[in-house]
Amino acid sequence: MTIPIAPQEEVANFTHEFSGWSIENGKLHREFIFANFVDAFGFMTKAAILAEKANHHPEWFNVYKKVVVDLTTHEAGGITERDFALAKQMERIASN
Repeated sequence: MTIPIAPQEEVANFTHEFSGWSIENGKLHREFIFANFVDAFGFMTKAAILAEKANHHPEWFNVYKKVVVDLTTHEAGGITERDFALAKQMERIASN
């Protein structure tokens, strides 16, 4: 099954609606800052569970209270609806 790459207009609309997200090196990019390491790691744990269920895994890393996320759909070669969906879930987790 081929996964379609999102049109540039859709990507632009997403980054406009979710202003914390940007495009870096062809990927959706976001840096989350939390109060401390435990909160950052808790975010990653919750997001990892959702990512595993969706079989769509982020490129990310954590340093103390910062989590840096890059999303792309490797098999499609770009940003797809899968990336938007996971980014929205991450936004929801981070806001709780």
